[in-house]
Amino acid sequence: MIRVREAIVVEGKYDKIKLASVVDALVIETNGFGIFKDRQLMELIRLLARERGLLILTDSDSAGFVIRDYLSGAIPPEQIKHAYIPNLSGKERRKNVPSKEGFLGVEGVDGSTIANAIRNAGATIEDESAVPQSQSPLTKMDLYETGLVGREFSATRRRQLLGLLGLPKSLSANRLVAVLNMTMTRKRFGETLRDLGWIEYEFEFE
Repeated sequence: MIRVREAIVVEGKYDKIKLASVVDALVIETNGFGIFKDRQLMELIRLLARERGLLILTDSDSAGFVIRDYLSGAIPPEQIKHAYIPNLSGKERRKNVPSKEGFLGVEGVDGSTIANAIRNAGATIEDESAVPQSQSPLTKMDLYETGLVGREFSATRRRQLLGLLGLPKSLSANRLVAVLNMTMTRKRFGETLRDLGWIEYEFEFE
């Protein structure tokens, strides 16, 4: 179990139950879309964001991204960290049918996947160091130069990279840049692209 300083925001009670076996942290539920109308809950989340920082861990379906975007628009970006679980097909044991998009939610993925997502988000973990930040951060122009955006084959290439990194395949380019800068250096990014055989573009990796 890992101890996390930030308050972790999840969608529902089953997500919270799942996290209890993975992290020692304050976990807050949005009650799904209930956060949109619950002013008191929103004020609590804002307070926690100011005092200890916020880690958002929603499902990787469209509903999860709606909630994530809502919170991102209501709280200063420097107070938020984003953790993502990958698109994994399946259904939770308690459900009779899969979700609309057929992906497992936070409650359905294994604990190691959740722990890795939290670490990759740059969470403040007791007795552990965050992933080192690159002195020269990656930008959207870097994504263009390496064929991840702006080319006719970019969507395919981006899905391949997201799958390799265990990230939801609907992640936007802006969020992809943020995640890459939290989880790897420019050098490691270049090595990853070379491992995938993407060497047709000149790119400064150091």
